[in-house]
Amino acid sequence: MRIPATLTVLLSGVMMAQAQQAPEPQQFLYYQRYQSARDALHTQLKAEPANARTWYWLSQAYLQNDQIQAFKDTMVNAPAAVVESPLFTVVRGHLSLLNGQADSAHLYFEKAMSDSKNKNVEVLAAVARAHVDAKAGDGNQALLALEKAFKREKKDPVLFTLQGDAYRKLANGTEAYRSYEAAIANNNGQYAPASFQLGKIFVAQKNPELYVTYFEQAIKNDAAFAPAYYELYYHYYFLDVAQASANFKQYVANTDTNPENDLLWADLLYLGKAYDQAITKTNELIAAHPENTSPRLYKLLAYSYLGKQDTATALNYMHTFLAKEVDSNYVLRDYDLMAELYATQPGKEDSAALFYQKALTRVEDSAAYYGYYKKLGNLMAATKNYSAQAGWLGKYYDNNARATNLDLFNWGLAHFRAEEYQLADTVFGTYIGKYPEQGFGYYWRARSNALMDSGMVTGTAIPHYEKLIAVLELDTSNATNRKWLVESYGYIAAYQTNTAKDFPAAISYLEKVLTIDRDNKDAARYIEILEKNMASTPAAGASAEPGQQARNSTDGTADDRKQKEMK
Repeated sequence: MRIPATLTVLLSGVMMAQAQQAPEPQQFLYYQRYQSARDALHTQLKAEPANARTWYWLSQAYLQNDQIQAFKDTMVNAPAAVVESPLFTVVRGHLSLLNGQADSAHLYFEKAMSDSKNKNVEVLAAVARAHVDAKAGDGNQALLALEKAFKREKKDPVLFTLQGDAYRKLANGTEAYRSYEAAIANNNGQYAPASFQLGKIFVAQKNPELYVTYFEQAIKNDAAFAPAYYELYYHYYFLDVAQASANFKQYVANTDTNPENDLLWADLLYLGKAYDQAITKTNELIAAHPENTSPRLYKLLAYSYLGKQDTATALNYMHTFLAKEVDSNYVLRDYDLMAELYATQPGKEDSAALFYQKALTRVEDSAAYYGYYKKLGNLMAATKNYSAQAGWLGKYYDNNARATNLDLFNWGLAHFRAEEYQLADTVFGTYIGKYPEQGFGYYWRARSNALMDSGMVTGTAIPHYEKLIAVLELDTSNATNRKWLVESYGYIAAYQTNTAKDFPAAISYLEKVLTIDRDNKDAARYIEILEKNMASTPAAGASAEPGQQARNSTDGTADDRKQKEMK
């Protein structure tokens, strides 16, 4: 439905300050009851088909409601005498503006004003109204036309309200405010459209305290002024469901019947957590128009069932919505909801990920990308697709000012779990560069290199274990540090035994194990074995078996490293 940003008041000619005093069609236009206005004006035209004024108001009943083609189809029936009248010439200029043809519109407006000798207030107001209404209109031209009108009607509130609309089109809030205040002052302090437009100024300025005051003032001035009720409904929609509902009921009571209103009421029922009522109302609407059902109704059913924690039924209705709605009408939240619903269904993580990726194609705020990267990473972890998890976590970390050391750690750990040890080594190298005082980067880089050099041939893990030892030995009271020190000493002892054949060095590292863990029977036993081997065959060295056993007994596993160890 259309609630115009600038409500152009539609009473002129013999300009009525109060709609209640105007003929019936103009009353309907004043209240934006466009269908009722069209019906009444068509009835008048049957009696007076050559009445140019009636044809003009009929044009406004169509054009103010964005029914341009419908009016074009109707205007072909206008008598020749009407088509040549100044008011109808303005209508043709209005249509030109709506089509973006400003030059043609200017010629029509000049002709209409010239034919009426620039003295007909109704024609001048119509020119101003066209400029205000159409996107291609010129606020300055509207002001020039109104300047001429004010020479004839100096206190008419309708002219002042149109003037305020023109200033608003020019983004001149100060002058718009003055014009609307003048409209109110010239109608004994009571003119609903001007109060309404003052409220719209403060909507643009995001000042709810003032715009609510002015919308309420508009209703106080005219209790049947539906546009103000709609604005208050929309304001309270996000704050107070009861208030929103009360204003919406008043809006419906004072406007034309519209199927859209039924959908909005069902939406309010959902918002008020009256899920069963929302479902009942929505199903009634679907049953009433089975061949012409708005796809939005199926989405409303999905949200209502989600409110009842019935995610399977909600997912089915979202599928129906997507099947019936035009792709170009999908919004970001539709993809989000599909992903969230799939994520609640066991084994459907890949489908959830697919919809999050579709959501990424609709994201406009670059900062919002990171939230989706994290969600996708979590989904891939749930399916144990650690390589894909690492890919998304890498995107999350890259150039993200809000990323933490834990995010960097999780990225590297995902590569490690995917057995992508070279990539894990690179990420944990980055971790060391950023957090050299922590042991995590050294430890997991050592583990990654140990697994790349599973035969202890090159010893690429040794430098990382040595750096880890240097950091951990600064605090041997920490349980995690002690555990990792035992593993580090044991790994180097195994390397010295099996690869370097340096048994004294191996014994020295095993002795370090005992300084940390006095009851480590394996370390004591391996020391004894190595010393016996050295005594019996000092030149030949020792068997590799004890060192191999030491490595096996002290090596950890990837899966027992918990993220909660991160500080």
